[in-house]
Amino acid sequence: MTALRIGVLTHIKFPVRQPFAGGLEAFTFDVVTGLAARGHEVTLFAHEGSDPSLNLVPMADPHPHRHPSLSSAYVAEHHAYLEVMQGIDAHGFDVIFNNSLHYVPVTMASLIRTPMLTVLHTPPFFELVNALKGPRAHGRFATISAANARNWQGLVPECAVVPNGIDLEAWRPTGEPREQAFWFGRLVADKGAHLAIDAARAAGVPLRLAGQAPDARYFSEYISPRLGAGVEYLGHLGREQVLAELGQASVVLVTPCWEEPFGLVVAEAMACGTPVAAFARGAMADLISADTGALAAPGDVAALAEALRSAQRCSRQACRTRAEAHWGQGRMLDAYAQLLRVVAHG
Repeated sequence: MTALRIGVLTHIKFPVRQPFAGGLEAFTFDVVTGLAARGHEVTLFAHEGSDPSLNLVPMADPHPHRHPSLSSAYVAEHHAYLEVMQGIDAHGFDVIFNNSLHYVPVTMASLIRTPMLTVLHTPPFFELVNALKGPRAHGRFATISAANARNWQGLVPECAVVPNGIDLEAWRPTGEPREQAFWFGRLVADKGAHLAIDAARAAGVPLRLAGQAPDARYFSEYISPRLGAGVEYLGHLGREQVLAELGQASVVLVTPCWEEPFGLVVAEAMACGTPVAAFARGAMADLISADTGALAAPGDVAALAEALRSAQRCSRQACRTRAEAHWGQGRMLDAYAQLLRVVAHG
């Protein structure tokens, strides 16, 4: 098949480079490198600190340290996307692969010549909902789980579902598990790490945490006072270090305090053979089966402690088998390549 010229948009709050700030950065890295490896010409518009090997077009950094007030950061981000969209047709792309989470690309989709596929990585939020009302809902859409497709049903009734995929050769079982739990992700209130600490302590199981801590207030008020006595913060780890931790963990805790649209943490943990105990929010019930983990009522620490104990008894082979059946990166890339081709030639 003829290769496509693809322009990829992502959000610009964090650079796309290891160690990744979160799931969207990891997703962006994987789809850019994966589509390029399949022969497509891929250009990434992203934070100026992103990995230059990604055929990068740097965008202005809207980080608060450069823009002390929320309003100035918001305006800076708006103008960064506006500048890109005003000039995007000049690049001669066959299709735009929009993963930006931002309202400007969606709002301007009907004003440019290049067709666009937008992936809805989050539940509905005000700015994007407003951008998608009425005739402004232009282009084609996909999302990362059936649960999130249901969230968007009212505004985007025709939405392809492409589950996130991971490199199953990289994410694989390693080492022998110990009696310890692991939590990894961005240390922000929506991810609920403080509740994971409370549940692990209630279950009497040591817990190791890893991830970027972009919210200093949350960390100082909710995480730091809970450290010690069997709870250790490891810092922001790269993939190889996370792999080592997953290999040693008897269970991974996933504690969303919002409608988590997918949760790469779940796929990565299971690919390493590690069962998952999670709050039943968003897509968690779709991802976690009875033989690969356990669910607890959202926000219920005592129930999560019980789910932790139950998940520890799950088969590590069953976890690996489930990951292989549902979350291979090749399957995800095949689906997106096909969708992008349809949109480009639609």
